[in-house]
Amino acid sequence: MKKMLNIALPKGRLGEKVYDLFEKAGYECPSIKENSRKLVFENSEKGVRYFWVKPSDVSVYVERGAADLGVAGKDILLEYAPDVYELLDLKIGKCSMAVAAKREFVDDRNKPLTVATKFANIAKRYYAKQGREIDVVPLNGSIELAPILGLSDVIVDIVETGSTLKENDLVVVEKFLPISARLIANKSSFKFKTEEVEEVQKKLQALTQETE
Repeated sequence: MKKMLNIALPKGRLGEKVYDLFEKAGYECPSIKENSRKLVFENSEKGVRYFWVKPSDVSVYVERGAADLGVAGKDILLEYAPDVYELLDLKIGKCSMAVAAKREFVDDRNKPLTVATKFANIAKRYYAKQGREIDVVPLNGSIELAPILGLSDVIVDIVETGSTLKENDLVVVEKFLPISARLIANKSSFKFKTEEVEEVQKKLQALTQETE
């Protein structure tokens, strides 16, 4: 008998794309498309139970075993380094980690660079490689405001189209890290539900290769 797989999906646009992939791979759960406030959806016939969680929380659910599988952005995996297996690049949710600043910004290397970001670890690693001293300002939202109001010299954030930056008269200084959605697995689940996990991985991999 098939073991049930618990799968954490990121809420929002990316999650919908991710679910579509699972559906195409043969793991559909029609009730997920109904307009309801439910967070957990099950299709026992297919052996899957999905639940919606905040994108940044997916890796927590997977690492702690509440979910066997999940889909998280590479940014989350690099920032928080959860103890999970990264199984597959799903080739969706593509964007970049970038440094952005006001158009007229000139870096004064005689003083620490003030960096506003919600990705402190990624920013620290990036600037450490350059031997650049930085002062991190941790923010969670509207990061574009920081350089405008003089709170920071630059920001390190995810850039998809760059339109928000342009609207706020900021420019990309450098894109330094490609980001996309990754299939991740709980280490214990991988051991005890190997067959089920590998089957999902194989079917999703076949779909991602089709789109290349």
